[in-house]
Formats: sequence, structure tokens, C-alpha cells
Amino acid sequence: MGMNLEALPTPSRRAGRRGASRWAVAGALCVAAAAHAAPPAVPTLLAQPIGEGGALVLDGTVQAVRQSTLAAQVAGNVVALAVKAGDRIRSGQVIARIDDRDAQAGLLRAQAGVAEAQAQWRHAQLNSERTRDLRVQGFVSQSALDVADTQAQAAQAGLKQAQAALAQAALAHGFTVVKAPFDAVVLATLVEAGDLATPGRGLATVYAPGAMRAVVQVPSSRAELARGAQQLQVLLPDGRAVEPSARTIVPSADPVSQTVEWRLDLPAQSLSGLLPGQTVQVRFAAATLASAAAIVVPSSAVLRRGELTAVYVAQRDGFVLRAVRAGRDRGAAGVEVYAGLQPGERIASDAVKAGLAGAVPAGAAPLATR
Repeated sequence: MGMNLEALPTPSRRAGRRGASRWAVAGALCVAAAAHAAPPAVPTLLAQPIGEGGALVLDGTVQAVRQSTLAAQVAGNVVALAVKAGDRIRSGQVIARIDDRDAQAGLLRAQAGVAEAQAQWRHAQLNSERTRDLRVQGFVSQSALDVADTQAQAAQAGLKQAQAALAQAALAHGFTVVKAPFDAVVLATLVEAGDLATPGRGLATVYAPGAMRAVVQVPSSRAELARGAQQLQVLLPDGRAVEPSARTIVPSADPVSQTVEWRLDLPAQSLSGLLPGQTVQVRFAAATLASAAAIVVPSSAVLRRGELTAVYVAQRDGFVLRAVRAGRDRGAAGVEVYAGLQPGERIASDAVKAGLAGAVPAGAAPLATR
């Protein structure tokens, strides 16, 4: 019997197999070392209230008390836009003109309808008068007179209907010219000449510059503090601090953000340079520092994922993700937390590391692994 020489292991083949075995053993050791590596230890910090001069400060926005979006009431192309953003306009000034050919045709039809109805009513009225004279002379019956009177009344009703249609057509024709409802400043134009206007589509937004207010969303958890504040100030963008001339608290809370809207009317002498949409700060001065203190945590401790804002709260053997409601960002000082976190609780200083598998608070013993 012959021997198969190819089946015999050669020295080079034996060396290759030994090398592969070494790599396999090394890989297995690395995997085992990774499996038994210590879980990441994340430093924690204590959540404590931090006061700010005995006051609660919230961000707000400037809003015009009287603001309107002028919309089209008829369909047609915008043939002229007579204003631009920033223009000051007077009450009754033309803002835009819409193609009025269809409305003009409708107005002419209505006018012709009134002329026809007037002629029919006049004819029916004369016929009723002649029939009444003939009835007095005994040439026609009472029934004929009743028919003539009824025809005259129907013609009169037709005339009133045609007059109403004319008034409606005139009103529709008037809608092709959009005018300013009050003295205002143009905040924005929403169409250009040539665009198609449809009923309800906005053409321009205007506001009255003589009345402004600051609008701030007060968290429900701080509502009592805001109501009991000894002093209320609005900090304007130029650094001025003014007291509102009046305040209105909307009697409902937003079901999503759990905030209550406050509207603070600004005094007329403070309106110089203010524009709708600017950011202001509202300061609620409290009686004591403790009552106004808010929990402030570092920005790195806050996890933001879409609509979720949360922190990792330290437990004995790990972290628990907890949703919180964040407030004003104090920059380097951190982020205010209004709800979801209690003073004295420990949280992870780095939310990203705390979210890793097996992460534990620094100094805590990891769970035993099998």
C-alpha cells in the first residue's frame, strides 16, 4: 500500500497551527479579562438648593398686547403688497390688494339682479292697483284682486332678496382690499405679490407698539413662591429693571410642561427699544433665601434625549434614571431643577458614564457576578 505524502504534517504546517493556537488563547484571555473588568465608577454629587440673592429668576419673552395676523377673506392672487416688515402704518391704510375681477363680476350680477327685481315689483304693484280699481267697478272678482296683491307682495320680497345679494357682493368686493385695523407696526409679511391668497391665509402680522407685556411660564412647583413674592421685576435686555404696571395669571396650567402663564404689562416709559419676541428675565423677590433657593446641578449631570430630561440618581449598587423638569440655565453654575429631585439626593456628575452598563457610584461596591 502506498503512503499519502500530502497527509503527513510538514514542519511549516505544524508551526502555523501552533501560531493560530496562541492567538486563540490570547483572544480568549482578552475576552475573559474584559468580562471580569471592573464596572465604571462614576463620581456623584449632592443635590442641594442654591439661592440667588433671595429671588427666583425665570426667562420670559416680550409680547405685544395688541397683535393681529391679517388674513385674506376671499380667494385670488395678491396683485400688490403695500407694506414691508418694520413699516409704521395708520388705521385704514392699505396692506394688500387681491385680484378683484371675480368679485367685480359678482357685484355687477347683483346690481343687475336688483334692477330686474325692481322692474318686476313695479309691474306687480301697478297690476295690483288696476285690479283694485276694476274690483270697485265690479268688472273682476275678489279672487282676481287677491292674486294681484299676492303677486305684488312676492315681487317686493324678490326685490329685498336682490338687494341683500347686492350688499353681500359689495362686501365680498371690499374684502379684496386688506386694510390695517389700527395704528401699528408691521412685524412680518407672509406673502409676496403674485402669491395665491385663500380664505384664512395670513398676509401680514402687525402689532400696536404702545402696549407690551412680558410673558413668563412659572413652574407649578414654584407657583406659591411667585404669588407670595415681595417684589416683582422685569429685567429688560438693556439692563433696566422695571416693575410691571399690571399682572394677569392665566387660570390654567399647561398639562405637558406643568407651568402657569403670567402676563406682566410693562409701563409705557419702558417700551423704548423693545420688540416682540425679545428675551427678558422676571425676578420674583422672596422673603427669605431658603424659600427662593432652587436645586442647581451641573449641565453634565443632565441627560437630554428628545423630550426627556433626566438625571441618574445614585442607589446602593447602581444608578436609577429619573425624569426631572429643568428650568433656567445658569451657564457655568449649572441648570436649575424644579421638580423630580429632592435636596440631599446624590446624582451622577456625568450622565453619559452613568448610563453605561454596570456603572456604579464611585466608592460603592459592585454587584457580585456569577
